[in-house]
Amino acid sequence: MTEGGADRRMLEALVCPMTHQTLRYDAEAQELISKAAGLAYPIRNGIPIMLEHEARELD
Repeated sequence: MTEGGADRRMLEALVCPMTHQTLRYDAEAQELISKAAGLAYPIRNGIPIMLEHEARELD
């Protein structure tokens, strides 16, 4: 099954490239959230963009 074009199992297997901790998938915002790093990685066209310079800082 897909979530906005991305495979949910694939999203659940990803970890934060900075902290190597698990990520939380935010379907509404189409982001992968790393609480440990304080970053939200975008998902564009079903592809997670796991680059620090592309991530949004969490409030």
